[in-house]
Amino acid sequence: MKKTTRYNLLIALTYSVVLIGGMFVGYKFLKDQGFQVKKQAGYLADNTEKVDEIIHIINKNYVDEVNADSLHHLPIDSLLHQLDPHSVYLPPAKANEFAETLGGNFEGIGIEYYILNDTLLVTNVIKDGPAFLSGIRQGDKILKIDTTFVSGRALPRDKMIGKIKGKKGTAVKLSILHPGNPSAVLFTVNRGRVKVSSIDAAYMLNAETGYVRISNFGAETDQDFVESVRTLKGKGMKKLVLDLRDNGGGYLTAATGLANQILAENRLIVYTQGKHEPRTDYFTTGGGEFEQGKLAILINENSASASEILAGAVQDLDRGIIIGRRSFGKGLVQEQFPFVDGSALNLTIARYYTPSGRSIQKSYKKGYNAYQNEIEDRFNDGELTSKNVSVKDSVKKGKLFLGGGIQPDIYVKMDTSGFNRFYAKLIAKKVLFDFVYDVLANRYTSSFIEQNLATFNINDADYKDLLKYIQTKGVVIEPKLLQAARPLIYNDIKVLLCKYHLGDAGYYKALNLSDAMVKQALTSLQ
Repeated sequence: MKKTTRYNLLIALTYSVVLIGGMFVGYKFLKDQGFQVKKQAGYLADNTEKVDEIIHIINKNYVDEVNADSLHHLPIDSLLHQLDPHSVYLPPAKANEFAETLGGNFEGIGIEYYILNDTLLVTNVIKDGPAFLSGIRQGDKILKIDTTFVSGRALPRDKMIGKIKGKKGTAVKLSILHPGNPSAVLFTVNRGRVKVSSIDAAYMLNAETGYVRISNFGAETDQDFVESVRTLKGKGMKKLVLDLRDNGGGYLTAATGLANQILAENRLIVYTQGKHEPRTDYFTTGGGEFEQGKLAILINENSASASEILAGAVQDLDRGIIIGRRSFGKGLVQEQFPFVDGSALNLTIARYYTPSGRSIQKSYKKGYNAYQNEIEDRFNDGELTSKNVSVKDSVKKGKLFLGGGIQPDIYVKMDTSGFNRFYAKLIAKKVLFDFVYDVLANRYTSSFIEQNLATFNINDADYKDLLKYIQTKGVVIEPKLLQAARPLIYNDIKVLLCKYHLGDAGYYKALNLSDAMVKQALTSLQ
């Protein structure tokens, strides 16, 4: 397993803790994002007619010129493989799942949970949400959902989550076991709308530098950002570290709205353009909450789409410094075309461009050398005057950024110390997560963790219990590899414990104490 893969696995598992129960979503996000949902196509008698309809839609709307004759007589999937990675056909079930995933309105009961030993453990209850008002609390275990026993059944995650999902106003019955109680209690919870901020953390790193972490660009991200900045300015903030790492994007309007808070008036943020779509410019309107202070933006290989729009605008307009690793490179705009049978076509209709005209999209050309294909395309388009371009020729101030995405002004390599096969096994088997929630969560209180955040670490007794716990999970301890990974294991346990007791804000406060990019940002803002 590659080191980067191990790291991303840890991130993915960490985010798996943050699952908001019972979301019901619609198409508002699709429309706001540029997924203008077209009227349903007419009745299609068979698959051949659907292929013809798809080819017709491509001819009228696709971002680039295509040879339609070459697409006939191909299966749908093969047909779309001739285009780009983001143009896809979605069968009815997938189309519905896609709409839910990208929804902007969250409706449910307002809990976060983790599957511990085949049981749903409530790790957080959103204050004033339906579950909170019903009396469900952190540490509770969900044994039964309506008439289905979920505890000890080893049900797939989607089966468990699906049982809690539902529309606002509908009820779900949950059999709950409170910590320390011998018998379960039945709760009837009416699903409702739950406000979930896309800002994970906002606090002061030092006397004059604030930190804001944004996980995605939702409907109210720009307003949540304004409120966070005002609070931090009240605490003396003059400089800002804006963390967009692992932010896969979201609303285009949220990205441009947030850009309006940090850029001067009448500045171009981004523009979109395609073969059938005229150029559309997005400008700032002025009056932003943080137009003047020093700014650093953190990005990594999982920062995509709307995150790249914001980082690209800040970089092109010299508003701040970009720190981290090259972003994902997702700069294509999709539009959704649904069919009467519930299936849909997500088709790329335009590209995003930064203020200086850079395309965010990384090359998806097939062939022996995608890089050379990109050079050839840009030379033919007149963007390059020579085909002799070095991979390193990606420096700001008039030179070309190659490879798609946003290349940071200051590169911070991934810290892989401690990553080895033993640590990888612990992560793959979720041993550290299970240990924190199964053993340590009840040993420490929230007040103790908060008061000792900067210096806290697990003690020797905790470590000995961890070693025993590892063995019960069927992982063979390799002493040398354990010793090498020990600092990393200690830190992971600390941040997970902070996540449990102090929420997302506590998680990032703990994580940032030793984070190389945050340290670099503080140095760069001096």
